[in-house]
Amino acid sequence: MRTIITSKYQTTIPKAIRERLRLSINDTIEWKVQNGKIVGVPMQKKFLKYKNTIKTGVGNIEDDIRSARKRRAQRYL
Repeated sequence: MRTIITSKYQTTIPKAIRERLRLSINDTIEWKVQNGKIVGVPMQKKFLKYKNTIKTGVGNIEDDIRSARKRRAQRYL
C-alpha cells in the first residue's frame, strides 16, 4: 500500500490498516523510526487505563452525594 504526503506533511492511513487495527477518529498513534523505517504504534485509549478502578455494585447514592458535597464544601472553608 502506498500513500502520499500532502503539503501539510499529512498522509492517510489506508482503510484496510484502519480496519485491521480498529483505528477510529481521534485515536493516537506514536511514531518511531526503527532501522530507518517509520513505525506507527496505536496507543491505548486513555480511559482504558482506568478499567476496573471504579467501585461498582450495591451502594447508597444518597450517602455518596452527601459525602461528595461535604468534601466539596470543605475546599471552600
